[in-house]
Amino acid sequence: MSGMTEVSSLTGRLLVATPALADPNFDRAVVLLLDHDEEGSLGVVLNRPTPVGVGDILEDWADLAGEPGVVFQGGPVSLDSALGVAVIPGGADGEGAPLGWRRVHGAIGLVDLEAPPELLASAVGSLRIFAGYAGWGPGQLEDELVEGAWYVVESEPGDVSSPAPERLWREVLRRQRNELAMVATYPDDPSLN
Repeated sequence: MSGMTEVSSLTGRLLVATPALADPNFDRAVVLLLDHDEEGSLGVVLNRPTPVGVGDILEDWADLAGEPGVVFQGGPVSLDSALGVAVIPGGADGEGAPLGWRRVHGAIGLVDLEAPPELLASAVGSLRIFAGYAGWGPGQLEDELVEGAWYVVESEPGDVSSPAPERLWREVLRRQRNELAMVATYPDDPSLN
């Protein structure tokens, strides 16, 4: 497939839902892409906290989970499965990476929730637990990008652990150095203008 370098480069980036995206699963969603290649894409929605505490489903990991200490709805796929995403300050490489953590991009990586939390406790800067994920088949995300459903922007390690996830959509757009910063002011209901 031509353009493979281009496709794989989206891993670790953010998909920010455009105001025009009609799917209610992704209304004002900020999705961290954990994997993106010719076989499809997988990510987690960073700004959908649930009322369920991490300790209610993964008691051993509750102490490592950042505030708010709740499970996030990572997307509409496989809501009965859990994914852990952790930031390891300095983004340990290879043999320096803690057991039970696999780098995705920079300091951001996936956590093996079957591993004992003690293996990661001293290294983790922040941890977030997601129920489910967002997934796209081969070429599906590219089609949505062409249709203008998503803005693609760089992620920052703090996005994963934002203490105010309800503000993340606006904050990510506001920090852009182009016309996207203006989109952050888009009203929740444009018909009220």
